[in-house]
Amino acid sequence: MSPDALASALLDVLTAIAERRRPDQPLGIETGDITVERPKNRDHGDWSTNAAMKFAKRLGQNPRELAQEIADRLVETDGVASVEVAGPGFINIRLEAAAAGALAKTIVDAGEAYGRNDSQARATVDVEFVSANPVGPLHIAHTRWAALGDAIARLLEASGAKVAREYYINDAGAQMDRFGASIVASLHGEEKPEGGYAGAYIDALGQTVLAERPDLLDLPRDEQIVLARDLAYPHQLDEIKASLAAFNVDFDVWFSERTLHEGDPSLIDRAVERLREQGYVYESDDAIWVRTTAFGDDKDRVIRRGNGVYTYFAADAAYYLDKGDRGWEKKIYLLGADHHGYVHRLKALAGAAGDDPEKNIEVLIGQMVSINGARLSKRAGNIIEMDDIIEWIGTDALRYSLERSPADSPLDLDPELLRKRTNDNPVFYVQYAHARTHNVARNAADAGVTRDAFQPELLDHETEAALLGALQEFPRIVAFAAAQREPHRVARYLEELAGLYHRWYDSCRVTPRGDDQIEPVHGTRLWLNDATGQVLRNGLTLLGVSAPERM
Repeated sequence: MSPDALASALLDVLTAIAERRRPDQPLGIETGDITVERPKNRDHGDWSTNAAMKFAKRLGQNPRELAQEIADRLVETDGVASVEVAGPGFINIRLEAAAAGALAKTIVDAGEAYGRNDSQARATVDVEFVSANPVGPLHIAHTRWAALGDAIARLLEASGAKVAREYYINDAGAQMDRFGASIVASLHGEEKPEGGYAGAYIDALGQTVLAERPDLLDLPRDEQIVLARDLAYPHQLDEIKASLAAFNVDFDVWFSERTLHEGDPSLIDRAVERLREQGYVYESDDAIWVRTTAFGDDKDRVIRRGNGVYTYFAADAAYYLDKGDRGWEKKIYLLGADHHGYVHRLKALAGAAGDDPEKNIEVLIGQMVSINGARLSKRAGNIIEMDDIIEWIGTDALRYSLERSPADSPLDLDPELLRKRTNDNPVFYVQYAHARTHNVARNAADAGVTRDAFQPELLDHETEAALLGALQEFPRIVAFAAAQREPHRVARYLEELAGLYHRWYDSCRVTPRGDDQIEPVHGTRLWLNDATGQVLRNGLTLLGVSAPERM
């Protein structure tokens, strides 16, 4: 019996009580209003609810008395073994072994679909993340957002949302000109320009550009810079794409900033007019402004300067509106720790565009990552490069470790720990549990144990009750993690599940000892073993981490 089924049964009980007490006053609640949770202390039962305390006032009854009335009725529900009242009105529920154990077959039959839900079924979500300037290699901060952004997208998809992973290519503006100037300076054997870029990768890009255009250095200096910029940047972008692909991150949309400036009128021109139609654009001091203070921004924003040049805010506006035009109702931005100032700005922009800043846009700010003992990139010289970290730690360990902590908390990684094949390494601990489920299944096959027998009432050991209770929670963990944009919920759940599985493995045998006969309990436990492996695999997949069958 699932927590949702219990919530439904509780709703039926509460509705019956309400009709008896106040037939002319409907209770007015739904299943989603009733909370059913696993108690922290397993001695208190399989599930617990605070429904009596939550709805006692509405029913005009003492919480504990209401709890006892609910318990007396709920215990008659099929699959419920006992119901007890504790404290001021908590209700602890214990299921019959057969009702709890039936979940094992449900999970195996569902396979990869177990955990998927429809909590975000009507959502259309554009998730923009990484979006590094295409002027150099990705570094460790980009790596954290790559892991988190992709995991958030996976969770949303698993919860029924239509999702686009989007990368905004900042290929217009002063940083691109400095990029071109840096390459030209390298070719001339000069120091990098002020604010420019240096490192072996710039030298290598220079040689690539020169091979494509041997006449480059014969052109006027200004033309050299523009040509070097435009020839080099696709190569650097390809490298970024390759780094992300090696990290199991693929984007659906690569959006070029340059496209916002193209055409007559351009997307930026049209964005300004659309904001004007909303009534939040005004002119002052020869400039065009957007009244973003109407939506909580600390100051109004200039969208076009007095000299006719659009600001970066204009590109932000055009880009935001374009996302909506492409059908994305919800826009999620994942930004680095140095972008706190963008939160109010982007939300105010959404409001000025006629959207609901609390509904249509969400800005997540991530904190910095430090890596003990990491060396700066030999190619870039001043950063810890993504490719180097992946080579050192490995994709699985790196992704998992970046995803198992909240995005807004600073993170300090210990690479030597993450390279160890011990239980102290969280990703190894979870992957090993998954590999162990396959080893158990292989040994069962060798011993002649099959899943032909399934008698769920035999799953009555205390470690089996705990394991089944955790497996039951997986769909709700996925839905909650998707709604909160918190992949770490899944990682921490998997670690708990792995621990429960290891304890079950130590207590309950799937294969008989020695010459003992194969009994129905062995085949039934094989269902539970395989169900656990399926959930571990499904959870790791949501994190973009592999689930090895042997370790």
